Amino acid sequence: MNNTIASIAQAAKTGELLESSAENIAALLAGSTSPIDSTSVAELVVARNWKELDNRFFRTLAFGTGGLRGKTIGAVVTACEQGSPQPLGRPEFPCVGTNAMNTYNISRATQGLVGYVLEHFRKGGRPGRPAICICHDTRFFSREFAELAAKVITEHGCDAYLFEGPRSTPELSFAVRHVGAQAGINLTASHNPPQYNGYKVYFEDGCQVVEPHASAIIDRVNAVKSESYTASASPGRVIPMGADIDEAYMDRLATLPMDPDLIRRENSLKIVFTPLHGVGGVIIKPMLARLGFQCDGVAEQEIPDGRFPTVKSPNPENAEALSMAIAQADATGADMVIATDPDDDRMGVAARDASGAMRLLTGNQIGSILAWYRVSRHFELGILNDSNKNHAAIIKTFVTTDLQKAIADKFGIRCVETLTGFKYIGEKLGKYEAAIPAVLRKNYQQLSEDVTRQLRLDHSMLYIFGGEESYGYSASDFVRDKDGNSAAVLVAEAAAYAKSVGTTLPELLDRIFSEFGVYLERGESLTMDGAAGAAQIAKLVESYAANPPVEINGSKVVSIINFAKDIVHDVEGDRIPAEAMLMIALADACRIAVRPSGTEPKIKYYMFVAKKPPVGKAFSGAELDAAKSAAASHIASLWKWLEADAKARLAG
Repeated sequence: MNNTIASIAQAAKTGELLESSAENIAALLAGSTSPIDSTSVAELVVARNWKELDNRFFRTLAFGTGGLRGKTIGAVVTACEQGSPQPLGRPEFPCVGTNAMNTYNISRATQGLVGYVLEHFRKGGRPGRPAICICHDTRFFSREFAELAAKVITEHGCDAYLFEGPRSTPELSFAVRHVGAQAGINLTASHNPPQYNGYKVYFEDGCQVVEPHASAIIDRVNAVKSESYTASASPGRVIPMGADIDEAYMDRLATLPMDPDLIRRENSLKIVFTPLHGVGGVIIKPMLARLGFQCDGVAEQEIPDGRFPTVKSPNPENAEALSMAIAQADATGADMVIATDPDDDRMGVAARDASGAMRLLTGNQIGSILAWYRVSRHFELGILNDSNKNHAAIIKTFVTTDLQKAIADKFGIRCVETLTGFKYIGEKLGKYEAAIPAVLRKNYQQLSEDVTRQLRLDHSMLYIFGGEESYGYSASDFVRDKDGNSAAVLVAEAAAYAKSVGTTLPELLDRIFSEFGVYLERGESLTMDGAAGAAQIAKLVESYAANPPVEINGSKVVSIINFAKDIVHDVEGDRIPAEAMLMIALADACRIAVRPSGTEPKIKYYMFVAKKPPVGKAFSGAELDAAKSAAASHIASLWKWLEADAKARLAG
């Protein structure tokens, strides 16, 4: 060990290893009792693999408002980590490092969270002891991390509700409120590559933590430096959750369809569903069957597998991820494909068009179809009318298509915009619930959807639909996060509606475009991994803030909102939290957003173009085709300019 420490010190002195890495390695070795840690570090030092050590140790994995996310499997797997043979070829032990998802960081995060939950619970003067719900997906180490979290929670004197097997992120959000827990943890890295895992935290409202709790929890977690702690003399219990929660959740999902009779009439609609080796099959297939849809699964992709072996990436926004399902749909004559990511909070769709070809829909397009369908049906069914429509809202993120805002404006309902992250939509839903008089919202979570809908219309705001461009959607407040299960129900009903009026989902979208205009969006990212990549991303962010463009792609910049510095309020008067994002408006009516990802080593670019028909008119077929072509050409040239500008900024 002395030789290892000496070699690390020398590498830092010569500049082969970052000083921060050397400090973090020393701190981990000083506080660790695991031979896995010391042996893995020693292996990498002997191999002089300073790059791998930097990537593992250049920082301590920061607990942010979204929790933790990092690699559980390093680019180099040490012999010690590989250990004995495991199912699916997984290493026996997770990646050692302060910048990795492993038992060290899971323990730190859980200690900090449970400490805050205990303090918050006691301040509230509530009897008994607090509880935390725990969920996990099918990724490598997810179950072990969930069980470790349960151990830390119970040994600190809290109860831990632990799902008996893999479940979805939205079901965790539902379960937190259903069982009356004070917080929730989900072990998932969503649609990230197989070597990643994550730790997402929810509070007692079923929403990912927001202020003031977020900063307090972050401070608590970041103050924990060791896996060691003193166990409570009065430990809590591990309480299993399973079919009982599934059934309660599905009962709520069954209330989502606007027109259940329509679904029963259009029972010839055929759906192919794939969970992409994740958890979506637990709820979606039985739920669609219960509602009366014909739904077949992609058998090979229904197998839980943290390698995600049949796809390049388990991300339903990628065409390749849906290829097996589309091939099955073509073979069986199915009308559409539904796919969800590993933790089942995102959903992608391919649908057959009038020519019989399968067509992929973007997240913005799916969300716009659902927003239009649900808003229009609320009016057709008499739920909304001129006297109460000012009590209804669509909620979308700033980087989601403006078509949804146009739809809200046309129907006279509110469109609220938030920062990226469904936690901000969930926060709005909590605000709407709190606006109902306390005496009427007693036991709110147990009230029926019909009752709460009327309460919201009478006293607050009825949430019609919400979404973000990254394939996340919801349409109710019994879940306070994006929900792939709800989304599957919503889009299946929209497809049944399209079939009932003699069209398809892609043609239904064209009808919306003809009326409101062609709205085209494009999202691009520049990926920069590791310690060097983090520095490049920081350089770009600083460059845009210090030297914003005055002209983009030949069009003058007419306004820039710097969300990190400017004071911004939404349409309800609520202040938007500070975030590293620029929103740029151009003279040609385009807009662009630039922001670093909060969960991946990327800087993201969002581009928005709209080609609208003359006021009071709709596009004809030929005009619609021309508008689509013009929008596509415009947005392609916009990205070409932005990409070149980013490279110049990095080179400067």
